[in-house]
Amino acid sequence: MEWNFRSAEELAAALHAGEVTSVELTDEAIARIERDDPAINAICVPDFDRARAAARDADQARARGEDRPLLGIPVTVKESYDMAGLPTTWGMPQHANYVPTEDAVQVSRLKAAGAVVLGKTNVPLMLRDIQSFNEIYGTTNNPWDHGRTSGGSSGGSAAALASGFGALSIGSDLAGSLRTPAHFCGIYAHKPTLGLAPTRGMVAPPAPALPVDLDLAVVGPMARTARDLALLLDVMAGPDPLTHGVAYDVALPPARHDRLADFRVLIIEDHPLIPTGSAVRAGVNRVAEALVDEGARVERRSPLLPDPTEAATLYMLLMMSNAAASLPIDGYEQLRTHAAALSADDRSLDAARLRGMVLGHRDWVVANNRRELHRHGWRQLFAEFDAVVCPITPTPAFPHDHHGGLENRHIDIDGVEYPYFDQLVWAGVATMPGLPATAIPAGRSPAGLPVGVQLIGPMFEDRTPLRLAELLEQKIGGFLTPK
Repeated sequence: MEWNFRSAEELAAALHAGEVTSVELTDEAIARIERDDPAINAICVPDFDRARAAARDADQARARGEDRPLLGIPVTVKESYDMAGLPTTWGMPQHANYVPTEDAVQVSRLKAAGAVVLGKTNVPLMLRDIQSFNEIYGTTNNPWDHGRTSGGSSGGSAAALASGFGALSIGSDLAGSLRTPAHFCGIYAHKPTLGLAPTRGMVAPPAPALPVDLDLAVVGPMARTARDLALLLDVMAGPDPLTHGVAYDVALPPARHDRLADFRVLIIEDHPLIPTGSAVRAGVNRVAEALVDEGARVERRSPLLPDPTEAATLYMLLMMSNAAASLPIDGYEQLRTHAAALSADDRSLDAARLRGMVLGHRDWVVANNRRELHRHGWRQLFAEFDAVVCPITPTPAFPHDHHGGLENRHIDIDGVEYPYFDQLVWAGVATMPGLPATAIPAGRSPAGLPVGVQLIGPMFEDRTPLRLAELLEQKIGGFLTPK
């Protein structure tokens, strides 16, 4: 039997019933990677010997009567997570030989849950691109069209799942890095509420693995089904045992509803700062029509929605102030000079990004206070709605584009070019206020490429968009194997 495209939930049931062993699942996954990955290049650091040993251990544990959430299930891990004995480079050539001695907290949780780690998946340089390529490991191709990107920065993980290389993967998300690859590759991903899943050990080399509370960035699950996302999130969620975990545990509230008919959903298909491409618009409307068909309350606008233009500006300020923190002082001073020359009337996203890179602490506090006002606005909105459905990016996966600096690239939206980074405004809708967002497949473009949408839910009510994703999967279908 072909197991590589079965869900983790199905594999767990088959393992429990004795229909297959972890060794068999692992050998089959490795064989598929060895056969198909040369054309995809998703698995940049294979760990097959240790995977086979872990599979043998899992089978022995099951024979002793043990049963853990992921016992014996093959998975992958984004390259940016520390794994003892394997390189963590973040695609930076100067750190090609950096090998940590401890596992990231999320890798430890995977292993404690019984997962069999097949290896690590490819990323862009410093995780700072919507494509996954670097000088060390090369380019990861989209399984649906090898001439197109798989997305970034968790593009290797998304391509691996779409190709049948393991049942689950863990990634991270600051600018859509879980959601965009899921959208481009036709899989599922969940950006958890900010702070729900600890990030220790998901750190650029050679920095130490400290329990830092990151601003904006999260780690989260990727899968081929919505139910598998919830399964993996349960493994990942909960405070770091070195800090908050000393005092408390996590208890997420249940989903607000169990039927599509009971959901109250706001549909947003347009953003004031960038157009929505026709293929993505069709995906959003496919979901909207499915909800209407099931009797859900669906609205197309609400005065409760926090101002999307200000939200995008705040997002760029906060994101870029983090990104520029590691710049050398001479480069930083040049940026300060450029930012000072900006007109006070320049409210473009380019200007917001430049101002963000040199944001002083006083201005950061002002921006952060504005973020809290937006969070308050979202709380009011989620008193009237249960979820928001909107795009992840304006287009399906685009052709590989590795030319020039990121600031000089453009994105083609139905024949018109826009600044490359402007497409991140959709990721920022959920990221800036720290809201949970589930990426789901929502059909195919006229060219046959996957199209996804994101389901945004209330803060710390992650189970609500996850349950909505599961119900929509039953209604409109989900993952399809690339041809």
